[in-house]
Amino acid sequence: MSTRSYRDKKPEIPASAYVDRDSILIGDVVLEDDVTIWPGAILRGDDDRVVIRKGSAVMDASFIEAPRGGPVTVGRGCLVSHGARLHGCTVEDCALIGIGAIVLDGVTLGRGSIVAAGSVVTPGTMIPPESLALGTPAKVARTTTDDEASWLERELRGVREKAKVYARAEGESRA
Repeated sequence: MSTRSYRDKKPEIPASAYVDRDSILIGDVVLEDDVTIWPGAILRGDDDRVVIRKGSAVMDASFIEAPRGGPVTVGRGCLVSHGARLHGCTVEDCALIGIGAIVLDGVTLGRGSIVAAGSVVTPGTMIPPESLALGTPAKVARTTTDDEASWLERELRGVREKAKVYARAEGESRA
């Protein structure tokens, strides 16, 4: 992993987090316990803070940036899928950001919600809890299901288990 300070801020990474050696964390980035950060992910907290809460995963090639006045918070038990982009937004607990989705400044994604793959959530949008948002611009299509919530929990467990295997194979102490 590449970690870089920016001014007086440097990433905070607990021992229980897995951060892939090919990811980049810059500045005011705070990871909580059991977070996993995958290859090619870039988390940039040079102008404001990026916080990834307990048990969440940021998958391959994702980009998260906190612009000045626009911190990013990803809640507990969230999955930021491959190639997703988060910019100055809040993602509440147990949410899923689909592959290649973009979530922009001032967005609040409610607890247990899903942004479908390839969707764009435009600035200032409020997605209510347990909603599926899709399209460009993303609109609420329906309420999420119990099956979707269960799938997310299983997926995150699998990701954490996979992180342990990667950490052992890489000889890293983080897993």
